[in-house]
Amino acid sequence: MKRRNFIKLASASTALGLMPFEINAMLKTFDLSINCGDISNRKLVLVNLVGGNDGLNTTIPINQYDQYANLRPTIKIPSSGASGFIKLDSTLPESQQIGLHPALTGFKSLYDLGQLRILQAVGYPSQNKSHFASKDIYSTGNDGNSWKNGNNSGWIGRFMEKNYSEETEAVYPLGVQIGSSKTELGFHGAEEHGLSINITGQDPAGFYTEINSLAGIAPTSIPNSDYGTELKYIVDVNNTSNKYSKAISDAFSKGKNAISYEDNNLSNQLKTVARLISGGLESKVYLVSIGGFDTHNSQNEENGDIKGKHNDLLTEVSTAIEAFVKDLNEQSIGDDVVGLTYSEFGRKAKENGNLGTDHGEIAPMFIFGAPVKGGVSGDNPDLSEATDDNNYQLETIQYDYRQTISTLLQDFIGAPEAVIDHAFFDHTANVSFTNNSIEDIIKSSHSISKDCIADINDSVKPSSRKRWFAYPNPFVDQITLNTLEEGFTKVSYQLFDNVGKFILSGEQDLIGNVAPIDLLSLSSGLYFLKVTSGDHTETHKIFRR
Repeated sequence: MKRRNFIKLASASTALGLMPFEINAMLKTFDLSINCGDISNRKLVLVNLVGGNDGLNTTIPINQYDQYANLRPTIKIPSSGASGFIKLDSTLPESQQIGLHPALTGFKSLYDLGQLRILQAVGYPSQNKSHFASKDIYSTGNDGNSWKNGNNSGWIGRFMEKNYSEETEAVYPLGVQIGSSKTELGFHGAEEHGLSINITGQDPAGFYTEINSLAGIAPTSIPNSDYGTELKYIVDVNNTSNKYSKAISDAFSKGKNAISYEDNNLSNQLKTVARLISGGLESKVYLVSIGGFDTHNSQNEENGDIKGKHNDLLTEVSTAIEAFVKDLNEQSIGDDVVGLTYSEFGRKAKENGNLGTDHGEIAPMFIFGAPVKGGVSGDNPDLSEATDDNNYQLETIQYDYRQTISTLLQDFIGAPEAVIDHAFFDHTANVSFTNNSIEDIIKSSHSISKDCIADINDSVKPSSRKRWFAYPNPFVDQITLNTLEEGFTKVSYQLFDNVGKFILSGEQDLIGNVAPIDLLSLSSGLYFLKVTSGDHTETHKIFRR
């Protein structure tokens, strides 16, 4: 990866992505018996194809090629010749006969190694074809019908705060984001934000030095203004970032890459992820991204020529992911990593007359890595459902994206049902996604036995369970405590600053299990709120904007 100078924090939104997430254990993570093996180092790598990838030109339905060609007379992928599609696997049944876009030679190689699985027709029940809304739905774990999973917290954050609750005090971030300067909503937990660290545009080798040096140039006085409030916020967050930045820099320095990567954006992102993992960084979820998939025009260069935007993008994705998997396997660390591509939606079945395609619904997902069981899940989309009456949309969903990710969280990561329900829940059908997992995504040699997944509620001592939620967090002048249990009439509290200095204490009557606490005149920064109810005491980390 090319060394780059750090882009110093310049806004509160960027700083938020660097804020450590620390809470005391809310729920104890599952226990695995000695026969179940050590899965503590397993990681999930998410590859976001931003803009809505055209699935129909990515995985061509060979069994319906004539219909496909009629819908796309100028941008179709030829069935033969130098630019013809790559036939995936002649042993598959006719309904699964797929032609890969000719740019996907790396995917074909991974498939032949048994380390790539294609999931057909992935989406969610009520597809929203707005980039912003659909991206938020994917980030928050919702289904387009409601925001019952939360519209300001993300599924990754909710998963990590439950599954890795005992690691939230660690010196490494639970999540790492690269590839976008905007902090991903998906990393925000239900109770606190700031679970991840964003190293976009930064040089991991110099991360600690650069961040640590900010303390030396911090202003000696903060103006009493809106600008001063934001400045103080950034300085405070920079100070708390030091422990994360050192972990990033140390891992980057210790790690290595065993193979060469192409010199492009996504390859550099995945190259960095591989080196951090190689260097021993214990982060659990990595997110990288590549934009440009909103191909309304010039998807192909010209009529009959597959060169163009989509070809270039798929080439970058295919070569980067192939190199990433090979790098991990060469270093004997590939058994701990599974990757997944996703896009906020697909494209219409019919081309639009501008050598492009417009917003659609379903799209394929690619799951990759040594633990993945190679193959195809689902059948080719039925092109006959794309008609003028429905604006040429492919609407039949074979796999809910939450069902797909939940399967990985349970079968590969080993998350209990309660953790998965905290991250994803089908509120429309009122069922858990653990009841509808997808078979054959993870090899049997790497899949977690159901007997090894303890029910989280059975493994938690009553005294270790949190009885309160503290919100909003970050707060301004007031924070609200909401008890999770009945029988309390009062709650006592103590507030400490981020170095443990006592600030204030009080007692509050409960009204409907809720106790608002006024915290006026506090400076922006991190605080610890110690809450006592009966003989139970717990601590919440809160942040004053």
